[in-house]
Amino acid sequence: MNRVLIFGAGAIGGYMGVKMAEAGADVTFFARGPHLAAMKANGIKLISEGTETVITKARFTDDPAEAGEQDFVIVALKATGLAPAAGQIAKLLGKDTAIVTAMNGVPYWYFYGHGGAHDGKKLASVDPDGRLWDTLAPSRAIGCIVYPAANIVAPGVIEHTYSNRFALGEPDGVKSARIQKLSELMIAGGLKAPIRPRIRDDMWVKLWGNLTFNPVSALTTATLDTIASDPGTRAVAKAMMLEAQAVGEALGIRFGVDVEKRIDGAGEVGAHKTSMLQDLEAKKPMEIDALLGAVVEMGDLVGHPMPACRMVLALVRQRARMAGVY
Repeated sequence: MNRVLIFGAGAIGGYMGVKMAEAGADVTFFARGPHLAAMKANGIKLISEGTETVITKARFTDDPAEAGEQDFVIVALKATGLAPAAGQIAKLLGKDTAIVTAMNGVPYWYFYGHGGAHDGKKLASVDPDGRLWDTLAPSRAIGCIVYPAANIVAPGVIEHTYSNRFALGEPDGVKSARIQKLSELMIAGGLKAPIRPRIRDDMWVKLWGNLTFNPVSALTTATLDTIASDPGTRAVAKAMMLEAQAVGEALGIRFGVDVEKRIDGAGEVGAHKTSMLQDLEAKKPMEIDALLGAVVEMGDLVGHPMPACRMVLALVRQRARMAGVY
């Protein structure tokens, strides 16, 4: 039986864990606070497509020692939470444990297995002292792009509202035995889990919107539909996205969608507050560096100045400092 630990069993992590438990995996849900207490008392409940599923025969803990070594550790944290958690994650790692980064933004392992001039480069914006690289060896990493939407509606209760797709990929693009096992396990639980040979392409298409709409929303408090429809903010978004596209393409990324369509797609989501705006309003750290800081750092690597992105990055960092969350 595959041993899977969901590190950060919030909305997305909890959704993944329930589905994998349904597929027969030995799942441990790692969480804290009232959410953990509720899961320990009643199990974890998933509401999806009008169906309720409750998993009680699983391990619910905030202590890695209770879980032991795992086959897969699925990290479903905010990017800002990874460094503080690295030591605990390390306690779960056996010789062949894979770390699945189901997170937004540029991961610490981005240039591992990348090839080319920047192969093995550590990104200071997301791993300032190289501790993540050293503690959570990038050779263990499997990329995971998260498309579903879900929310914790009460402690121990998750409501899934959109999509069941998670794109998976090894950093070097190889279709390894471990990624095939992971994909099969997720598919058995009713998830879509395609193995992508160029996972960074998928990563950038999602990142393309996040690096733009998240900080602009935090600065303006505007929702996606407003940012996309207002001529001024749309122009800012487009300028940032074109700069980012040039950087991505310089690093070998293939963008399969036009910038105008990408902006329109974000606008069609409607009056949605981005995660960065939600975090700011909740006085929580924002994923500034994983979503935008790392892209500007990549711009330095390839010699692209990125004036619009740099300006917005400076502003949103200052906004976060003034809120006491940076």
